[in-house]
Amino acid sequence: MSAYDPRRTAPGPLGLPARTGRPLDVAVVVRYRKAVTYGMHALLGALEANPPEAAHDVWLGRTAEETAELITAALDAGAARVLVPWSFYSPDAEAMAAELADVRAAVDDPRVVHVAGGVHATAEPQQILDAGWDLAAIGEGEATFVSLVAALGRGEPLTGVPGLALRDTDGRALRTGTSVRGPLDATPSFALGLHRFGPIEITRGCIYSCRFCQTPFAFSARFRHRSVESVRWHVREMSERGLKDVRFITPTCLSYGTQDETPDLDAVEELLAGCREEMLPHGRLFFGSFPSEIRPEHVTVEAMRLLKRYVSNDNVIIGAQSGSDRILDAAKRGHGVQPVRDAVRIAVQEGFRPNVDFIFGMPGEEEADADASLSLADELTGLGARIHAHTFMPLPGTPWRDAEPAVVAPATIRRFDELAARGDLYGHWQRQAEHARRLAETAKAYPRRERRRRV
Repeated sequence: MSAYDPRRTAPGPLGLPARTGRPLDVAVVVRYRKAVTYGMHALLGALEANPPEAAHDVWLGRTAEETAELITAALDAGAARVLVPWSFYSPDAEAMAAELADVRAAVDDPRVVHVAGGVHATAEPQQILDAGWDLAAIGEGEATFVSLVAALGRGEPLTGVPGLALRDTDGRALRTGTSVRGPLDATPSFALGLHRFGPIEITRGCIYSCRFCQTPFAFSARFRHRSVESVRWHVREMSERGLKDVRFITPTCLSYGTQDETPDLDAVEELLAGCREEMLPHGRLFFGSFPSEIRPEHVTVEAMRLLKRYVSNDNVIIGAQSGSDRILDAAKRGHGVQPVRDAVRIAVQEGFRPNVDFIFGMPGEEEADADASLSLADELTGLGARIHAHTFMPLPGTPWRDAEPAVVAPATIRRFDELAARGDLYGHWQRQAEHARRLAETAKAYPRRERRRRV
């Protein structure tokens, strides 16, 4: 971690960093959105940790209008090229395409390159290109992003940058090869020089491969963990800047340090104890709460007492997803209903309030399955849990991409409203139902790709 050498200055007006005096080879104008700051911070951290020789600055556009203004400012300042990275989740793809059209209408210049990355771009590069982006970044983006800045700065063909899709002469997506997957320790989770912080990514990828989830299919169905030494470095840097809250990004927090289904609580304790040693005395450590949920079968008395010794959160997120063993099996969740009951009981017993995720309307769900989920939700709220309700969305890149959009029965929705009225249920299930409809329409317009075309 000592190789990190932040070079950026604090952002000025409109996110414009102080100029170095050297003409810019590449101005990076980020469409900076709160919903995807974690991923953007990792990209900017990678650029700081491995700066290309090309003279570059990073500007942050917090709206489409501001992004267009910054692109214009960069060109007026003499930047040879402007790279505009976008990132978004699948439900936001349509809205972001509309923003892109506005930005392009405001600044139509061949020196500007728009690239979209993230799980949606990884799964649907043809859709991304058809929507107006010049490039789609496929897979893990850190090395691709740095190489893209370097190639633009040197004026080299972008076909030599692995991890991209660009238009062929016939408009079809042409891939440049597989993105580079390095160890998590190779780049930081956030950009110190730009003073952009957030949760520390401790695990990437997931061995469980649930059929509704994009994570294992975008980042591989195996765990890659950041070392305790690297995590401690992150916490130390945060503490030196007076930041007191430490959170983590992981698909399943009690899987830290392991490569299989069995938690390694010694590794988890080494991580949490190390963080506590680096934190400010009044610092707060959040683990098992957003964005680091717990699988139900991992909730044991020993595990909860371990968390109780170190963490500041009084609640944990437990992924149930359904109260039907049949649906859990179809979704390849890897656990049944009984571990969910046990997990909630143990968590409450050890002093945590569980927030339990449910997804209603999964493929094949029948009335009896929905009733089983509602019955389980009633049982769990009686024990002291809250229900976080979701509507199934057919997300690109998942085995259920082409599933029909969810239809949640009116009786189920009425029960949601009753639970919400008494404070036992929360979530954006109505909005997700609309997202599901639009995603299904897009899936039909873009059938699963034929064999991939490569450079």
